[in-house]
Amino acid sequence: MTRYALAVDVGGTKLEAALVSEEGVLVDGSRTRRPTGRDADAATLRTSIEEAVAHALAALPAGAELVGSGIGSAGPVDREAGEIMPVNMPLARGFPLARTVQDAASRALGREVRTVLGHDGGALALAESWLGATRGARASLSIVVSTGVGGGFVLGGAYAPGASGNAGHLGQVRREGGLTLEEIASGPASAAWAQSQGWQGRTGEDLARDAAAGSGIARAAIERSATAVGEALADAATLVDLDMVAIGGGFSRVSEDYIDLVQRALTASAVHGYSQRTRVVRSGLGDEGPLIGAAAFVLR
Repeated sequence: MTRYALAVDVGGTKLEAALVSEEGVLVDGSRTRRPTGRDADAATLRTSIEEAVAHALAALPAGAELVGSGIGSAGPVDREAGEIMPVNMPLARGFPLARTVQDAASRALGREVRTVLGHDGGALALAESWLGATRGARASLSIVVSTGVGGGFVLGGAYAPGASGNAGHLGQVRREGGLTLEEIASGPASAAWAQSQGWQGRTGEDLARDAAAGSGIARAAIERSATAVGEALADAATLVDLDMVAIGGGFSRVSEDYIDLVQRALTASAVHGYSQRTRVVRSGLGDEGPLIGAAAFVLR
C-alpha cells in the first residue's frame, strides 16, 4: 500500500497544501493555494490552513495510509513549540502553525495526525537531495530567491536542521552597508532598488520583461541580486565546504542567465580552491520542491 503525507508550505506570498506519495509525487487534484502577504495574521492563516488541508485530504485515496503532515514555513521557526516567527509576515509571529495544521488534519480524518514543522529552506534542501538537483552531493545547500531568501543544508546525505531547526537562513546574513541579503537580493528588494534608480515598473515580473527588452536599470537590478547571492554563497561554501548549491524560487527565473551570474560571483568572491569549485545549479523540482520537501519531513 502506498503511503502518503500531507504537505503544507507557508511563505510570504502564499500558503499551499497537497498530498505527496512516498515516491515524492503530488496527488492529482490535491494541491491548493491561498494568499498570505505582510498583512496575514492568525485569523487569516487559520482559515486558509483549514480550507487548504480539507481540500488536500479530500483527495486521499480510499484505504490509503496517511503517515503524517509535514510543514515547511518561512522562518525563523520554533520546532519545539510548533510556532513561527516569519520575517515577511510580522502579524503572524508566534502563530501556532504545527498545532493548527495538526488540528485541521485530525478533524478531517477523525484521528490524531503526526505533524512535523521545519523551515521552508530546509524542506527544499531535503527535497532536492532526495529527488532533485543535489542528489549524490556530499554537502549541499538549496536556497530560494523569491519574496524572501532562505535555504537549508544536507550534509553527508542527511538533512542538517541545526540546534533549533533554523540552519540555512542565508537571507538574514549581513552584507555590505549593513543590509541583509534578503534586503538586497529578493524580488521586492530588487524592484525597489530599480525604482530608486528611476525605473517605472513594480514587480519582479516587470523587471524580467524590461530587462529582456533592453532596460539597463532592470538588468542592473538583476545583476545586483545575483552578485549579492553569489558572494553570500561563497561565504557559505567556505564555511561548510559545499560541493553544490541548488537555487529555486520565482525571482531566480527573472533572467535565463541568473544562475550563471550567481556562479560567476561565487567563483570570483571565494578565496580558496575548494570553495571556488562549488557548483551552482537550478532547482530540479521547480515549484513543487517546497511541498515535496515538507512531505519528506515525515516520509524520509
